[in-house]
Amino acid sequence: MQLEGVSGRGDVVDTYISAGAPPGSKVVGGAHLFAAGAARVSSTWRWDAGATDAYVVLGSRLYQVSYGYDEMTGQLYVYPNPVGGGWDKFTMVEQSVWGSGRTLRTARYGMRNDGVLFRWTSWKNPRQYPGFSAVQAMALISETKTYDTFLATTRGGALYTIHIPADTRLKPTVTKVRAGTWQGFETLVAERCGTQSTLLTAIDRDTATAYLYAVGHAKGTATVIQGLGRIPGTFKDPVVARWTRDDAPPRNGE
Repeated sequence: MQLEGVSGRGDVVDTYISAGAPPGSKVVGGAHLFAAGAARVSSTWRWDAGATDAYVVLGSRLYQVSYGYDEMTGQLYVYPNPVGGGWDKFTMVEQSVWGSGRTLRTARYGMRNDGVLFRWTSWKNPRQYPGFSAVQAMALISETKTYDTFLATTRGGALYTIHIPADTRLKPTVTKVRAGTWQGFETLVAERCGTQSTLLTAIDRDTATAYLYAVGHAKGTATVIQGLGRIPGTFKDPVVARWTRDDAPPRNGE
């Protein structure tokens, strides 16, 4: 899996993780995108046709940021297209993508710091799901035709799945996966592994360390989780998210 971070100086930091036991990693520095300290939260970064884009909270505003290098001049370009304000209170932003063409289904999610989970299918009239104030970190592990699923840790140490039907009339379903020991992780990044599993990077920001887990198909407390060990390196960047190709298959961990 590949992580794309943004350093405190506003620079891209790519970490390539190999899923051995113990895992391996390689860190490559990249372009300077933002003013120092501006970036707060990022969705998955998606690469397509030479450009990389994601939703990024800069200060109190959400932007759809696209960056790449001009084919003629080789010069870096960064396009921060504004979406809206009031995002200084959000601790998570993510986008799910399933299908293509007429079957394309997308949804954007944001977690506000009062525990309200927002979902937009457009940027108007979001659905709001209160009751998630205990959530500390979350990562999208499933993008399907009929639902999305997040894996989430709580401040008390539990690990849950949050299953969100595509039908906006239905409410999310929360299922316990583990009762404790996960409270040390403030950041989760998930990648598809095989056809029904998830490769999970869990970052402890207090110690700047990260651990890799192979998570089987999510089915409550019967979910198989294999710890692969500590990932080499220091993980101190304030913003860390997943990087993927736009044509990569969707995650399907539940």
